Amino acid sequence: MSTPPPLDVSRIRAISLDLDDTLWPVWPAIERAEQVLHRWLTDNAPATARLFADAPALRAIRMQVGADLPHLAQDMSALRRESIRRALVQAGDDPALADPAFDLFFAERQRVDFYADALEALERLAARWPLVALSNGNADVHVVGIGHLFRAKVSARGCGVAKPDRRIFAAAADAVGVPMEAVLHVGDDVAADVVGALDAGMQAAWVNRAGLVWEHPCRPQAEVTELGALCGLLGL
Repeated sequence: MSTPPPLDVSRIRAISLDLDDTLWPVWPAIERAEQVLHRWLTDNAPATARLFADAPALRAIRMQVGADLPHLAQDMSALRRESIRRALVQAGDDPALADPAFDLFFAERQRVDFYADALEALERLAARWPLVALSNGNADVHVVGIGHLFRAKVSARGCGVAKPDRRIFAAAADAVGVPMEAVLHVGDDVAADVVGALDAGMQAAWVNRAGLVWEHPCRPQAEVTELGALCGLLGL
């Protein structure tokens, strides 16, 4: 396994950050949103609520939508909306209810519980470098309440490609007007965030909150268990 070069703070002119499972745990938000959606369906589309009485059933239909409509693979919102529409059709309810149902789900999905270290670290990072939100998901930093800390946001939906594709990392660098090698990317996912960033020529910091063992032959320049430690490595 290769030894990474040391983190070179002098190279950094911008930082891109993953959102889900880097700044907050994503599944509690998704599960709450699914619960709110099911309660709404119970009141407004009871046949659908009965047919899809548990979250795994709705997730299964979403996976089927992804298989049937691969052109939506980078658009989590479109996938979720279409899965709700199909569930309504399958149950014999009005498919027009898909839009208000999705709107409710989406609003609840944006209600996230930040990791204890996240907000203070973001403030410290944003005071020194322009930050770019770089996500494959559909969380919106402005709706979540941290948009003022970010110079730009880049999503798989907007780019048409997802991490680890080099092009989405290039879009993040372009969004703040710096070359890719001047960006430090910070994220939790080994393949999508760390290996993707390294392959794109960026430095990478792995946020390893779960204490996993690194198994890929190429290593990130930094590994931390929380974002406060990253600030320490960066001299903040």
